[in-house]
Amino acid sequence: MKTYQLYIDGRFVEPQGGEWLDTVDPYRGDVWARIPRANATDVSRAVVAAKRAMTSGPWASFSASKRGHIIRKIGDLVVQNAKRLAEIEVRDNGKLLAEMHGQLDAIAQSWFYYAGLADKIEGSFIPIEKEGTVAFTSREPIGVVAALTAWNSPLGFVAAKCAPALAAGCAVVVKPSEFASASTLEFAALVGDAGLPDGVFNVVTGLGHEAGSALVEHPDVSKVTFTGSDTTGTRVYETAARGMKSVSLELGGKSPNIVFEDADLDLAASGAISGIFGAAGQMCTAGSRLLVQKSIRKVFTEKLVDLARQVRLGDPMDSQTNVGPIATPPQYQKVLDYIDVARKDGARCILGGKPATGPGLIGGQFIEPTIFTDVANNMRIAQEEVFGPILSIIEFETDEDAIEIANDVAYGLVAGVWTNSIGRAMRMSKALKVGTVWVNTYRAYSYMVPFGGMKRSGLGRESGIQAVDEYLETKSVFMSTAADARRNAFVMR
Repeated sequence: MKTYQLYIDGRFVEPQGGEWLDTVDPYRGDVWARIPRANATDVSRAVVAAKRAMTSGPWASFSASKRGHIIRKIGDLVVQNAKRLAEIEVRDNGKLLAEMHGQLDAIAQSWFYYAGLADKIEGSFIPIEKEGTVAFTSREPIGVVAALTAWNSPLGFVAAKCAPALAAGCAVVVKPSEFASASTLEFAALVGDAGLPDGVFNVVTGLGHEAGSALVEHPDVSKVTFTGSDTTGTRVYETAARGMKSVSLELGGKSPNIVFEDADLDLAASGAISGIFGAAGQMCTAGSRLLVQKSIRKVFTEKLVDLARQVRLGDPMDSQTNVGPIATPPQYQKVLDYIDVARKDGARCILGGKPATGPGLIGGQFIEPTIFTDVANNMRIAQEEVFGPILSIIEFETDEDAIEIANDVAYGLVAGVWTNSIGRAMRMSKALKVGTVWVNTYRAYSYMVPFGGMKRSGLGRESGIQAVDEYLETKSVFMSTAADARRNAFVMR
């Protein structure tokens, strides 16, 4: 069993309180590592180190090009260690190894992308109306960044938050979920080898109400970026507001995946299965509400169930596995509870609906791929985020019905539209109140494209050029060039 340490100011150190938390392999159900239980003192050490790195350390004087060179090296190290990092994350949260291999490639590419953007951050010269005065703007790092990441994709979130923050010139303190911290700590061991100065990247692990709260509340933190549930995100937002901190929130979703009668039904069925059963439904972008046009509901539902029956559950390390375990015991119980809620509310279960058992399904955290039909959009199963392999089929008749149902939810993260009509695709893309629309595809991501939500799905954007803006402040400078600067002291010019 491996015992990890905190990563603060360029070195691994033990937690001040001398306490650790067990981390459990969700597939095998056994404790395989221990992570430090940081307290407020540990958090303060990390934030102080980050602030020092930004103000008096070498990071503060590095050119943007030099920062980019170091960020590029971080990406190189991700490539060199991809296999090991992928296996650690699979053991930590039960994600499929086959999926992690692809994700590690995208993570490395994300670091490369922001390495290239580091020296593209520019201010502007403004030809103002005042004679004898010039004005220009500069873009400056916002300050110390607190990055709170979720358990379903730790290394992906580190890249999405920290790569643009470092490109902007910030220093970061990462607080990963207590359920999946190991891969982030393993990643921390690489950053020094890339030449990143001490204190620029720090990792404090532990419980949310201890280490997480202390980090968000710390007066020297200027920016908070959080990924997680909307309930926790609301608390983070409220706490950060008291300190007038800038906030980015990537929260939950209850995403509509809309299938029209003119769609390629085979393609749509495949996209619907991937959209809800991929990663065992443990995605903020899960297409958990499948809106199907009335004229094709019967045939499409049959096609969907036939395809879902072929899903293979098992060891996430096995390349033949399609769906792994639920990542944590609390989440496993939450999913089962929602299955009961759906039945009590009148939804009809046509596939799955119980814990999955059988050869190779060890650890006790597997749930059968589950499909409910006869779902009304006001049912809890259609309104609340489950974060599991539970699909709700909702019938609609017209385009207007689809738009009304799709938007009638508190969330606004992503949506899918399946149609062969380009006009309908454009109309739906405009009408849906979400941050991302996928047309005739689902779960399509790129580190080059902004990602984020509307409504209770969050604030701000990650990925793309726009992500760097989240970590910058704009400063305006006025400079007199007049040969005779004498003025009436009481008249503003």
